[in-house]
Amino acid sequence: MANQKIFLWFIFVLLFVLGIEPLEKKEVIRVPVGVVLNLNSSVGAMAENYMTMALSDFYAKHAHYQTRLSLRTRDSKNDVVSAAFEALHLIKIERVNAIIGPQSSAEANFVIELGRNYHVPIISFSATSPHLCPSHSPFFIRTAFDDSTQVKAIAAVVEAYAWLEIVVIYEDTDYGNNLIPYLVDALQEVGARVPYRSVIRPYSNDTEISKELRHLNSTRATIFLVHMTASLGSKFFVLASKAGMMTEGHGWIVTQGLSTLLDPVGSRAMDSMQGILGVRPYIPMSKQLGDLLYRMKRFRFSKRNKITGVNLFGLWAYDSVWALAMAVEKVGMANYSSMIPNVSRVNVSSLGAVDMGKNLLGAILDLKFESPSGYFQLIKGQLEPSTFEIFNVIGEKERIIGYWNKKKGLSQMLNGAAKSDVKSKLKQPIWPGDTTNQPPTKKLRIGVPLKQGFYEFLKVEKNGNISGFSAEIFFAAVAQLPFPIMYEFIPNEGTYDDLLYQIHLQKYDAVVGDTTIVAYRSLYVDFTLPYSESGVSMIVLTESSDRNNIWIFLKPLSLDLWLTTGAAFICTGFVIWVLEHRLNTEFRGPPQQQLGMILWFSFSTLVFAHREKVVNNWSRFVLIIWVFVVLILTQSYTASLASMLTVQKLQPAFSDIKEIQRNGYKVGYQNSSFIKGFLMEYLGFDETKLVPLKTIQDYDDALSKGNKNGGVAAILDEVPFLKLFLGKNSSKYTMVGPTYKTDGFGFAFPIGSSLVSYMSRAILNVTQNKIQMDTIQSKYFGNQLALEDQSAKISSEGPSLRVYSFGGLFIIAGVVSMLSLLMYMYHFCCSHWPALRTICSSERTLWAKAVGVAKHFDKKDLNSPVENC
Repeated sequence: MANQKIFLWFIFVLLFVLGIEPLEKKEVIRVPVGVVLNLNSSVGAMAENYMTMALSDFYAKHAHYQTRLSLRTRDSKNDVVSAAFEALHLIKIERVNAIIGPQSSAEANFVIELGRNYHVPIISFSATSPHLCPSHSPFFIRTAFDDSTQVKAIAAVVEAYAWLEIVVIYEDTDYGNNLIPYLVDALQEVGARVPYRSVIRPYSNDTEISKELRHLNSTRATIFLVHMTASLGSKFFVLASKAGMMTEGHGWIVTQGLSTLLDPVGSRAMDSMQGILGVRPYIPMSKQLGDLLYRMKRFRFSKRNKITGVNLFGLWAYDSVWALAMAVEKVGMANYSSMIPNVSRVNVSSLGAVDMGKNLLGAILDLKFESPSGYFQLIKGQLEPSTFEIFNVIGEKERIIGYWNKKKGLSQMLNGAAKSDVKSKLKQPIWPGDTTNQPPTKKLRIGVPLKQGFYEFLKVEKNGNISGFSAEIFFAAVAQLPFPIMYEFIPNEGTYDDLLYQIHLQKYDAVVGDTTIVAYRSLYVDFTLPYSESGVSMIVLTESSDRNNIWIFLKPLSLDLWLTTGAAFICTGFVIWVLEHRLNTEFRGPPQQQLGMILWFSFSTLVFAHREKVVNNWSRFVLIIWVFVVLILTQSYTASLASMLTVQKLQPAFSDIKEIQRNGYKVGYQNSSFIKGFLMEYLGFDETKLVPLKTIQDYDDALSKGNKNGGVAAILDEVPFLKLFLGKNSSKYTMVGPTYKTDGFGFAFPIGSSLVSYMSRAILNVTQNKIQMDTIQSKYFGNQLALEDQSAKISSEGPSLRVYSFGGLFIIAGVVSMLSLLMYMYHFCCSHWPALRTICSSERTLWAKAVGVAKHFDKKDLNSPVENC
């Protein structure tokens, strides 16, 4: 023993003499860091392995660092209270300087508050709920992507396949619930509705999940979006496959929370997820990532935790350890190196007076480095993605079919430009059922009116299909849609209003037929653009005039025109007689002869047969104008009479709906249509005066019988129906009266349905294609819509000529006659003033004076040209 001591002292002295100092142990600062995970879950076990690998890799590369992370792992047992308890234990008992975790968003919500109170940074790589916001929680750091960043990419996929309705299925946790508002808003922006939300409790057993799947199947929904964690999602898809919902005709999309965990879900769950689409952040392949994957394959995991490929949550856990190790080295050495000189294996937890929280937080937020998951940089306390990849599960692999980013949208290639059609945006996926046929939106239940007439517009066949003009337009419009739709027709015997209201009650998804677009119906349905002409009009019986009527010669002129013309003849004859009486011997004689002369001369001008000469220039002036008036009247009379005698006369029995209403006559309408309400509410008809009719034959019979024989005086209906009726009965009936405005026929859908805009655009393409429309119309109507020719015939049979049409002529003739008469009388008074003054002064009474003046006027003018001759 003594010899050993002497030897050691000898070695020490020798080293001292030679100037060689003995080796000292390197100074190492141990920084305790808490880890809270659910170690019984695939994510927790996987994250623990990734963090172990990260710790080993980091200090192998940075062996000279004087700080070392000491991970203190605790099991949360997938319980919020347990997670909070373990975190509090780590903070108060083990005095950790940071906590990585906890795993779930619900657990993180509580632990974040502990971190804020004790100034301990909480670093989570898996709590992706949008409800957890680092900017609102100063000691919370998310080394992952916020779930809400993926909703635009998901909406772009839904828009690319033109899915109009999608059922959202999510777990009833903070992780599941908090994303749904963002998701629904994004889907609505691209025109997709979420008619139903299915909530699955995280602890649901197989029976409960199967019951919900049966309910989903009963809704006929075909497109589903699943937002769940791996443990629940794996069980859900296995049961969905058993329920027959992973077959052809179904479409599934999973969010990044499940799509990033496709590796650890297990082969059984993977087999049940064949054909689904997934959205997840794009991780570029790098040498660093390749090396990590290679080493992870060689890393010995237990069978339960075995991982065969890359997993994003694992990469984020790996990055979290590296970031925290860098920050601790930076902050730890600055705070402790001066306080603990020459101390070996120092444990920072023993320095309770030193608070590293704020310094660590600032150091982590400032970090920028290349990591296996990409470029690590925190923006507002969390990672920000730039690109998402769209994948399709085929066999045991995930085939990338496209990419999405904010600037370019969807494209097949990573750096490709955005395309306008789905075939260019995404590669062809393999859908559930091992098919390339795109699954459509749910099978539509389409209500159709069960009509008993007017089959040219719509007819329900025995096999349940439909035909007719409206059906043909629908089929043509569906063929124009950029996506497939499935549908079934369900006949309905009720009224059109009842049928449309069934859409509001969710019994039908649409109504196809000759359905009129009116305002009150738009309160509970949305209509497409109209595909037919619009308007409501009236049809009445026409009455044929009798050309053998002995008094037909009087009909060309109305009574007022006959009376006016007769008065004008007499007045003109009297004016001519006054102007010619003193000068022309042919206008003199006994009173009876002069009265006959007045009538004869003016009426003889009708055939220009007057033999009497006129000598007064004023008479000639009046006669010129009068002969012109007579010429116009005779020509008009001749033309009107010739038309009456040569063209068959068709006159409407009634021309005004008000006339029918005043007389209390009955009016017909098409049964089950909105016309009944229109007649009662808009036009004020009593219900007892309305007669429902069904077929074209009913229309014909009711109008032929007339109001007095149990029929109707008129029928009100929409213009397309009336034109079809007139096309078959144009010789007996005519359309009269005003046309009341409606918007034509359209197809109905639920309020807010995206199909309305798609179908409206398709209808425009069909109706503006003249060749296609002509083909459809000729197929069902042929040449029956010849209403224009019939209307022209009716319009040529107007009423008799009235005085208003010739008012200008009569005014001119009257002014000329009065002017001539006044000028002649003025000349007469001036030239015979002495004699007239003597007569007026000698007579006392007014009558005697008038008689005296008349006798003087009756004398022949001796200076007459006729007399001189």
